[in-house]
Amino acid sequence: MTSSTTGTTGTPDTPDTSGSAARKGSLAAFKGLLPYLAPYRRQFLLAGIALLFAAGATLAIPAAFKQMIDHGFGASVGARGIEHVNATFLALFGVAAVLAVATAARFYMVSWLGERVVADIRAAVYRHVVQQSPAFFETTRTGEVLSRLTTDTTLIQTVVGTSISLALRNTLLFGGGLVMLFVTSPKLTAIILGLLVLVVLPIVLFGRRVRKLSRDSQDRIADASALAGEILNAMPTVQAFTHESIEAGRFQHSVEGAFGTAIRRIRARATLTMLAIVLVFGAIVFVLWLGAHAVLEGNMTGGDLGQFILYAAIVAGSIGALSEVMGEAQRAAGATERLLELLAVRSDIQDPAHPRPLPPRLAGGARVTLDEVSFSYPSRPDSAALSHLKLDIAAGETVALVGPSGAGKTTLFQLLLRFYDPQAGGIRLDGIDIRDLSLHALRDAIGIVPQDTVIFSSSALENIRYGRPDASDEEVIAAAKMAAAHEFIERLPQGYGAFLGERGVRLSGGQRQRIAIARALLKNPPLLLLDEATSALDAESERLVQRALEAAMVGRTTIIIAHRLATVQRADRIIVLDEGRVVEAGTHAALVAHGGVYANLAALQFGAHAPAVA
Repeated sequence: MTSSTTGTTGTPDTPDTSGSAARKGSLAAFKGLLPYLAPYRRQFLLAGIALLFAAGATLAIPAAFKQMIDHGFGASVGARGIEHVNATFLALFGVAAVLAVATAARFYMVSWLGERVVADIRAAVYRHVVQQSPAFFETTRTGEVLSRLTTDTTLIQTVVGTSISLALRNTLLFGGGLVMLFVTSPKLTAIILGLLVLVVLPIVLFGRRVRKLSRDSQDRIADASALAGEILNAMPTVQAFTHESIEAGRFQHSVEGAFGTAIRRIRARATLTMLAIVLVFGAIVFVLWLGAHAVLEGNMTGGDLGQFILYAAIVAGSIGALSEVMGEAQRAAGATERLLELLAVRSDIQDPAHPRPLPPRLAGGARVTLDEVSFSYPSRPDSAALSHLKLDIAAGETVALVGPSGAGKTTLFQLLLRFYDPQAGGIRLDGIDIRDLSLHALRDAIGIVPQDTVIFSSSALENIRYGRPDASDEEVIAAAKMAAAHEFIERLPQGYGAFLGERGVRLSGGQRQRIAIARALLKNPPLLLLDEATSALDAESERLVQRALEAAMVGRTTIIIAHRLATVQRADRIIVLDEGRVVEAGTHAALVAHGGVYANLAALQFGAHAPAVA
């Protein structure tokens, strides 16, 4: 049976993990977030107003201290000096009250924005991922996608909910403090600025290395998550082969790799912070030393120097905070790029610009026509899975596909569901090329019972209702009865409300298969695809389900993939595929009498009881 498990390389729906995006600037990466920020302009405006009030209150504090020093302590002892000190401290309390209210309002608004925007991004990424074609999931591990949905979005939440606010706040404090430094002492301020120009360059250059390491750190975390997800989903196999220690060692190695990269990032960021603080504060201390000499020489008042010191502290603190914010922003830039790469992926399988509707459903099911269909998987372009396949299945006909593994049977199902498009030829459903139908309309007309049954972590009722979400409880139970599932479901502790466990671990293989059959029957589609639908059933269950399926096939077109020929002997027609071509077609009796590929397969399965073959 042809499968599509091999990775696809170079396809349009493969995310770029080469790291080329990491060479973009941080601002370029964050521009991709603008569509998610735009709907909340009002909240950003309110946060900005609160930010302005908080910054203004902070910048007013040094001016109050200057007044207190020069006109309070500096005044002659008496009622006037005491009154000035009292008024100054009363004003300081008022400033503190304004600062408290504005800071609380800013914190609430930006935190709300962080949570809201990240929720929108997570929903958008998930919605985008579930619409990708199978080629995307051949090359992208589930754990990596989950890492981007959780770890990467958490970093973006930090930026939107904290870092942007802190950056704007400290930018305002830096600008306002710088202006007030000029007002207080233009000479000392000019010296500070000259020194800052010399110290900022190495900080910027070192910051680029921090950003690259941040991107690498996120990639290693995603690798570890992907490995863990893969192993946890295969625990029975891991334990059956006693690979617990091996897999634990593999994960430990992956975690240690992520730890090593994180430590390099942390070390670089710590060095960046140290460099920024030492250089900036060193420059400020030098200038303040000059200011102290100016006071001693009578060129400045004590209040001017006190005010200058406080504003210098505000400017220095804002620069230090901005360097911290820059570190977070650089780390989040890598996470943003990874998410934007994921959102930029476009599937080859798209809805047509102007979808055509399917004709009204008739009682006989759907007609399926394959016209010279040729297809190769993108990962194996030189190996044809189907080659010039011609097949016309009448409405209401039951057709069985048989043949050796790799013959193209499952590939045909994948093309019918338009998981892939053929490179040549076309497929028509009721006379309409399936590429002219919307994906929803096409897949809504098809019911499938896969060989590998998928059971979701919910109740039996909801697992069956997955076939038709608007179905009533009575319709769900009726479908379960048709699939011979009602009896064992009723015996579950909570009946139809019983939780079936992750991937249906609380059910046997046959029970899971009957749940899947009930799901397909509930959908009631005109075209039914059965991929080894009874392969996991015991003899008694198979007999019950086979009878239910035969009843369900009435009034619809059914295509069956089967290796067990006993399940397809009553098909209207049996199509024998080999290397992607139809090599034989006919009824069971005719094909056995013909003595070809099918007759050989029948002889192998039925042994001595097989009809004579040529």
